Amino acid sequence: MTKELLQQVRLIDPVSGTDKIADVLIVDGYIQAMASQISDISADIFVQDCRGLVLGTGLVDLYSHSGEPGFENRETLASVLQAAAAGGFTRVGVLPDTCPSIDNPALVAQLQQKRVGEKASAYLQIWGAITLDLAGKQLTEFRDLATAGVVGFTDGKPWENLSIVRRVLEYLQPFGKPVAFWPCDRSLSANGIIREGAEALRIGLPPVPASAETSAIAALLELVAAIRTPVHIMRVSTARSVDLIATAKFQGLPVTASTTWMHLLLDTSDVKSYHTALHLDPPLGNPNDVVALRGGVRRGVIDAIAIDHAGYTYEEKVQAFTESPPGAIGLELALALLWQNLVETGEFTALELWRVLSNQPAACLQQEIKAIKVGEKAELTLFDPEHTWTVNRENLYTLSNNTPWFGKEIKGRVLQTWC
Repeated sequence: MTKELLQQVRLIDPVSGTDKIADVLIVDGYIQAMASQISDISADIFVQDCRGLVLGTGLVDLYSHSGEPGFENRETLASVLQAAAAGGFTRVGVLPDTCPSIDNPALVAQLQQKRVGEKASAYLQIWGAITLDLAGKQLTEFRDLATAGVVGFTDGKPWENLSIVRRVLEYLQPFGKPVAFWPCDRSLSANGIIREGAEALRIGLPPVPASAETSAIAALLELVAAIRTPVHIMRVSTARSVDLIATAKFQGLPVTASTTWMHLLLDTSDVKSYHTALHLDPPLGNPNDVVALRGGVRRGVIDAIAIDHAGYTYEEKVQAFTESPPGAIGLELALALLWQNLVETGEFTALELWRVLSNQPAACLQQEIKAIKVGEKAELTLFDPEHTWTVNRENLYTLSNNTPWFGKEIKGRVLQTWC
């Protein structure tokens, strides 16, 4: 029997709206006692002085990428789950863009079985593909994938044929599973890799107009209005997109939305370094986009912050900016950098940040995060906002280095998770 007493820890529970100092006793993975001070301490209890530390509900990542199967040199399933746990995430969603893609129940079962064989880390949640090979043409067997235990359905890539999107919404309605779309009109984005604007002109990279995203969102919302199947909108990155989603929610459409953590922290001016880890898709927004996204998160228009962790090898990323594949790692960095840039600056409260990283992402997946209270199973994250560390190979579980913070010192580190 394991007994752990966390003394004078800052308890952040977005489910109950609690932000207070307390002692918490965890016995065999369950919260046994919680009080302003626990004085009855037996000899078999491991006591931690947690003054200055934060104990919150487990974090939930809506979607990230696993290299396995097919690209294990980028990332394995084990490394993704270990990185997630090291970053405070107790649940992590894996997108189906593997090789082969996750478009059949046999592969779902294989990945789930592999997870059972790994050491305890984060809980794996698998997204099932909507179309075979993510080609956007032939639909997968939704019922078989749902029975196999996928968390929801997505191709995780832009759609070209709206008639298929309409059919998908009609077919998936009875299953009651989340369905996620990444709205982007590739005919408008073309070969662009930086958000259109003054900074794009100065940097000299091909631009992506905001309308490439907003026109696709508008079209998707029209289909949702007609069919009423709930959808999740992935990778929101522009100010106008926030306005469109806010209007849709005001009108009662069944939509949720997420943006990624890097789109809340960086903008087009950062791309002038030409660091290939800043080549993202959708691209980083202009400063007004960042302001709108942060406001959308605080107001609840954007329901959740996703990590969209995407590992690449050194050889894949060390080339010309325009030739590098888009994506960056983030599972082990996001909480620390978001806390440092949003909470410590006073722009977000601790509860506001924790809410969009924990119980609200779970709600987007039609799941529940339990409140921190006596008798509940411990799904918790212990975080030290003052711990300073260097982002390097020795300190990372992920196999990849593609982040603009690699080699730099950051503040904030997860010390432990209970899952």
